[in-house]
Amino acid sequence: MKAFIPGATGQTGRLIVQELVRRDIPVKALVRNLETARVVLPPEVELVMGDILNPSSLDSAMGDNTVVICATGARPNFDFTGPYKVDYLGTKNLVDAAKKKGIEHFVLVSSLCVSRFFHPLNLFWLVLFWKKQAEEYIKKSGLNYTIVRPGGLKNDDNQFPIVMESADRLFDGSIPRTKVAQVSVEAIFQPAACNKIVEIVTQAEATEKSLAELFISVSSH
Repeated sequence: MKAFIPGATGQTGRLIVQELVRRDIPVKALVRNLETARVVLPPEVELVMGDILNPSSLDSAMGDNTVVICATGARPNFDFTGPYKVDYLGTKNLVDAAKKKGIEHFVLVSSLCVSRFFHPLNLFWLVLFWKKQAEEYIKKSGLNYTIVRPGGLKNDDNQFPIVMESADRLFDGSIPRTKVAQVSVEAIFQPAACNKIVEIVTQAEATEKSLAELFISVSSH
């Protein structure tokens, strides 16, 4: 197994990389800035320059990887085309490249509430709408996939149990980025995670379950 990580230098992406390294899984990180990547990513990670908006750069960058964990996302700014380009078009390019390479499993970090068009976050250039379109493209691609929809992302960890539900069951709540990384990486090991959308938050009153149990408990969409 070798993991290809677009969005590796983002706040969630770098935690996904750390989790993979902790498990001794070879990692290739797709980056646009080598200097930044060398500062924020572990030294054993292979770095490759590329851009998800440049499809021709993805074929060679993906190389001999067998799984993809996509942690890209449009950053808040004044470019109203950002979510369309990054969250939809970029993901579409990655899916197309993954199909060519025969990638075994594609994990996408998406977001809670993508199915709610009138959500306040869609005021920011339809960010949830375009994430939803990317999800639909993956589902129709023929790739084995897991779509992870986390609640509000927190930089501080907590010890609260993870709650996992199938698509469009959770509409509020938050989760530490560290736990999003753990779920995203575990998805490539769990057969029960295959071809599912999972929504995740943490709740103080929830019952502690293993990630394997949580994936099994979620129905296919």
